[in-house]
Amino acid sequence: AFQRQLDEKLRAGELPRGARYLALADPPGAKRGNGGSTLHVLQCLEKLYGDKWTSFLVLLIHSGGYSQRLPSASALGKIFTALPFGDPVYQMLELKLAMYIDFPGHMKPGILVTCSDDIELYSIGETETITFDKPGFTALAHPSDLAIGTTHGVFVLDQASCSGEGGLEYRSCHRFLHKPDVETMRRCGAVCVRRSSSSLSSSGDRSDSEVDLEYVHTDSIFYIDHSTAKRLLAFYNQIGSLCCEIDAYGDFLQALGPGASQNYTTNTSNVTKEESQLVEVRQKLYSLLKGTALNVIVLNNSKFYHIGTTEEYLFHFTSDSKLKFELDLLPVAFSIFGGKAEALDQSASIIQSILEPGCLIGPGTVIEYSRIGPQVSVGSNSIISGSHINFKVEMPSDCFLSSLSIKTNDEVKYVSMVFSVQDNLKRNVKLLSDVHSLQFFGVGLLECLDLWHLQVSKELFSDNTNLGLWTARIFPVCSTLSESVRMSLKLLNSVQHRSTFKLSGFKLFSVAEMLTHKDVEDMLKFRKQIYEEICLQRQKEKSDL
Repeated sequence: AFQRQLDEKLRAGELPRGARYLALADPPGAKRGNGGSTLHVLQCLEKLYGDKWTSFLVLLIHSGGYSQRLPSASALGKIFTALPFGDPVYQMLELKLAMYIDFPGHMKPGILVTCSDDIELYSIGETETITFDKPGFTALAHPSDLAIGTTHGVFVLDQASCSGEGGLEYRSCHRFLHKPDVETMRRCGAVCVRRSSSSLSSSGDRSDSEVDLEYVHTDSIFYIDHSTAKRLLAFYNQIGSLCCEIDAYGDFLQALGPGASQNYTTNTSNVTKEESQLVEVRQKLYSLLKGTALNVIVLNNSKFYHIGTTEEYLFHFTSDSKLKFELDLLPVAFSIFGGKAEALDQSASIIQSILEPGCLIGPGTVIEYSRIGPQVSVGSNSIISGSHINFKVEMPSDCFLSSLSIKTNDEVKYVSMVFSVQDNLKRNVKLLSDVHSLQFFGVGLLECLDLWHLQVSKELFSDNTNLGLWTARIFPVCSTLSESVRMSLKLLNSVQHRSTFKLSGFKLFSVAEMLTHKDVEDMLKFRKQIYEEICLQRQKEKSDL
């Protein structure tokens, strides 16, 4: 899926041609985490290019995972998430390349590691440059409030040089903390204080009182110089197969700096699945990296944004967020909207879609790569992705709808998943007797199954070790895209109105099965058809003028 989209972008001239683009998948077997994937990429580069890779400037964008918190990105990859600006629309990949465009000119051979669902915006002086040229690791750091620090990595820097002035500061890091609580941040000396003076009093007059603002320095992207990367590759080649999840941030960076402690190697509180090999591999990595420098570039005027969840995605694209202002995100981006202006709330976000006159789109809703018919009413705070709705329907607020093409028995079929944007697709239970604790659109799953005439059994789930919304076989397989949307909205309607809708006669897929059987070509074909129709409409409008 990734290589196919990269090739298409290169053909369309949407990417710089002077670079090599590779889509490298993890080997089959156990999940390796982004740390294990980083090691695997180093091995692939050596196999492909021999010793030449040590002279390369490499941008490594981790874009794997199931994207269970934003399932519209699950099938085709988070790095290809569409953004509401550009003509044609930008995706995360183009934004990443634009954000980092100045880095290669000030970077020695090495690996720059980033994720596919975050955005770093910053402002520095005209004479200041971000340079990656020091041995070891070099990371960007962003001033953040303490609450943000509890869900990110936090750098412990020398307090004496915590000036917070200027666009950027080059600093050495004493220690790195991974998702620490506030008490740990304070105890380890990670909390800095910025004194804010000339504040306004409650009456509006200026007062001479000063306010102390606490903050920490949180992580985003980091660089590994080529000699350190070679050490990591030698370690990976030595251990052979990797059977546990390694975190590039938690397991690499926590080993760095003079204040590093190996206590983290036995702490598995932030691990999704604990494997027997994990502690041993962490301890070996700690021994390998101990004493390696962690250099930090503090970007004092910067902001880190994450759009990897439905809530973050909706907030940044539809509310009056800082990101929307800074990137000038549009309410309608490369789309056809044939209705009256008042039919579309300005907080909605329409991305490469065709909306026919008569449809109504609620505030705070995002629609991407979809066709919406004239008798469709979409509630507020919803996400519609890759769907075709050509029938009369009133969709509720807080609705998540995403359609996939699948291939089963050599035939192209269609399945649409529908959830609440608040549903927890990562949550699962181990026993059938605990299925009652799962919720679909705010209603207990057992009650939903009764309405759908489905029985609780092992056959209901595509993975008997993880029983949850992700593995529940509840979505009908249909012969057309619009019919799959109709059927999935009917099962949602039955839950909302407590009416029966028999699913027992359908072939049913879980979300996990949809991804296993996805037909990438057909999904991209649907997007291409929308793209071409928009281009034709624009040409017609120009000729009419």
